Amino acid sequence: MENYIELLKLILPELILEHFDLVNTKIEQEKMHLFFEEKNTPPKEYNDLQLISKGFLNEITIQDFPLRGKFVYLHIKRRRWTDKESQEIIQRDWNIIAQGTLMTQEFADFLKDINRY
Repeated sequence: MENYIELLKLILPELILEHFDLVNTKIEQEKMHLFFEEKNTPPKEYNDLQLISKGFLNEITIQDFPLRGKFVYLHIKRRRWTDKESQEIIQRDWNIIAQGTLMTQEFADFLKDINRY
């Protein structure tokens, strides 16, 4: 299993592997779908609150670097928590998607760089 994680570190954004679990994969002729769910570890800045996991926000789908001739899509479900005392909804604000696109920031940066040459 450790080798599997090391391989994923080479092909996926670091942020994804740190904070999300890979829960499913689906491979089609020209597409690879990787499904992730955010780990149930609330943001550290809320450690002093009693938070209760309240499931997930709507799934987002973003495109990442192609692998072996297949388009790669990351399906990401972000978690939300409720503060038991104030009933405030807590969630992380991830900067996974490049602004104005449906691609990972790393993939968008790569495409910008090759466009310059």
